[in-house]
Amino acid sequence: MEQSNMNVNNRSGVCFIILGLLSLGGCVLMGVLGAFKYLYPDTLSGFEFYQLRPIHVSLAVAWIFLAAIGGIYHYLPKYRGLSLVWPKSMPLHFWVFVITGIAILIAYILGKFGGREYWAYPPVLSTPIFATWIMFGINILFTMKKEKGPWPVYYWMWMTGIIFFLITFTEAHLYLIPFFNENIIRETTIQWKSYGALVGSWNMLVYGTAMFVMEHISGDRKMAHSNEAFLLYILSFVALMVGWSHHVYAVPAATWIRMLGYAVSMAELIILGDIIWKWRQSLTPDQKFTHRQSYRFIFAADIWVFLNLILAILISIPAFNLFSHGTHITVAHAMGTTIGINTMILMGSVFLIVEELKGTEFSGWSKKWASSGYWISNVSLVLFLGALMVAGSMEAFKEWNDFYERSEAIMPMLLIFSVSGIGLLGGLWMVVVAALNMLRPAKHQKETITVTAE
Repeated sequence: MEQSNMNVNNRSGVCFIILGLLSLGGCVLMGVLGAFKYLYPDTLSGFEFYQLRPIHVSLAVAWIFLAAIGGIYHYLPKYRGLSLVWPKSMPLHFWVFVITGIAILIAYILGKFGGREYWAYPPVLSTPIFATWIMFGINILFTMKKEKGPWPVYYWMWMTGIIFFLITFTEAHLYLIPFFNENIIRETTIQWKSYGALVGSWNMLVYGTAMFVMEHISGDRKMAHSNEAFLLYILSFVALMVGWSHHVYAVPAATWIRMLGYAVSMAELIILGDIIWKWRQSLTPDQKFTHRQSYRFIFAADIWVFLNLILAILISIPAFNLFSHGTHITVAHAMGTTIGINTMILMGSVFLIVEELKGTEFSGWSKKWASSGYWISNVSLVLFLGALMVAGSMEAFKEWNDFYERSEAIMPMLLIFSVSGIGLLGGLWMVVVAALNMLRPAKHQKETITVTAE
């Protein structure tokens, strides 16, 4: 019976990853459509920018959480040998997420809003999301408690990410209480703080996933118990608590909190980059070849860590931040982190599962599409972020007579941004299609799961 649960658990995790990949595909499509709608408002009749943007953002958040959740559901029973304490909750978790996601998309299409930033949908739809995270938290935390001996760092990261998602998700809805929404400074401060900490919670899930993937590929169980790994955890935890502070220049906040937020955020990136760099150097040629696609994506994430670190250092300079905050430079920083770091790490996790499940079957056009999509998406991302940086610099450091003059001047850069977005769309779609093709169950797998579930 234990083996039966293992089979069901493993497939359940893959289902979350498949849904996450579909969300990523939709996210980049909505991003490209939104960019062209922003540049050419008379195009795409039937859709407005205010609808496309929240759909894009919600699908991006869904991709990050679904890929991380699916990986955790898959890795604990398959590679750590821990049967989940509540396996029957996974199908419920999955279908509640699907139904709620569809409801959110319908609300956006119909122009029904009511929330803030990442959660721009009617707040009543947050209730099932919160409930599924409680189920997920109970399932995973009590499963990890079965572990004998000291926890690896990724257990601590996953636990922290789950708990603080629930806390920050609650904070993000405090605007529903009159005490907060009747005071604009109080509400703005809480909103900025909650969303900054929310990013910290998903970073915990992503970094934990990265640590697991690196441990599994290298076969070195010591790295997840090393001092440097736990230093990354501590820095990520502190960044979760105070990293939001360098986004609140519009509201009163102590200077030391902002400086601490900058310092910790940059130290976090430095340690993460160093861990990945050392891991890459420790691998044998055979280990790199066996997990070639997974290794490539983790390697790409490492490069983007250092590139984002350079930008983070620039925007941490108060005089620079005073002019750049709120421009396309800020957008470049956010997109570079979301796509360059988080998405590349999660793709490394997805293809670890693909390579382990399919082995030599992962070949032919799927492997070629994954490789080509990897290069196309990364090259396109360089142009994509470069255009945003130039546009943001023009916005920040040149004097304009009016908004129209500024918009006209940066239009060529935004056009490059949009066209490179098409390249990014094509590259990521190639990767997504290749992964989906490899993750769909064969007929004999479907029969096995059905029989064992009964």
